Amino acid sequence: MIFGVKSIVVLLLLVLLGIVLCNFWIEQSTQKQVFTEAQQLPNNDVGLVLGTSRYTQRGFENPYFANRIKAAVQLFKLGKIKHLIVSGDNSLKEYNEPRHMLKALIKEGIPEEAITMDFAGFRTLDSIIRCRKVFGQQQVTVISQKFHNHRALFIANNHQVKAVAYNAQGVPLSRSKKVIAREYLARCKAMLDIILNKQPKFLGEQVPIIINN
Repeated sequence: MIFGVKSIVVLLLLVLLGIVLCNFWIEQSTQKQVFTEAQQLPNNDVGLVLGTSRYTQRGFENPYFANRIKAAVQLFKLGKIKHLIVSGDNSLKEYNEPRHMLKALIKEGIPEEAITMDFAGFRTLDSIIRCRKVFGQQQVTVISQKFHNHRALFIANNHQVKAVAYNAQGVPLSRSKKVIAREYLARCKAMLDIILNKQPKFLGEQVPIIINN
């Protein structure tokens, strides 16, 4: 029994160590690609806004969503990007992340012709790979919160996408503990996906993006 308990403890410690090392590697390997100051961000033709729900479970506006929209609008108006891909989940009829992002961006003055919706961005991996294989973009600016951007860049670096990322404003720790905890595990899953060469759930035909200069 004592040996059994010790074995379980050792196993748990190894799992914990693996999670820590995985997260450390992903952050360190992408650190130079993440920007918080818009003026320091390199220019790219296309920005990729990663999707999230517009509303919380209680029906309030999701601050992650609102802040990503603000960041995308800021970069567009500064000329840091010329076109936006809004990529998110559309697996249910009543749940449409890309459509919500499109409406929010138009409301903020972004021309509809400067926005492309990706309805099959079910996961971050799907959004990144589809950006290259479906929309033909090998260079892109990812727009999300900092914790999410590191994972997205790690995926991009391993799928022939030259990317930088702009950090949308975060959410206070008191309101984001669960999200950050999930992100630790999501990064481990991202590394496993790379090892197993995981591909998007759906690709489909190529969709050319026309950049208006």
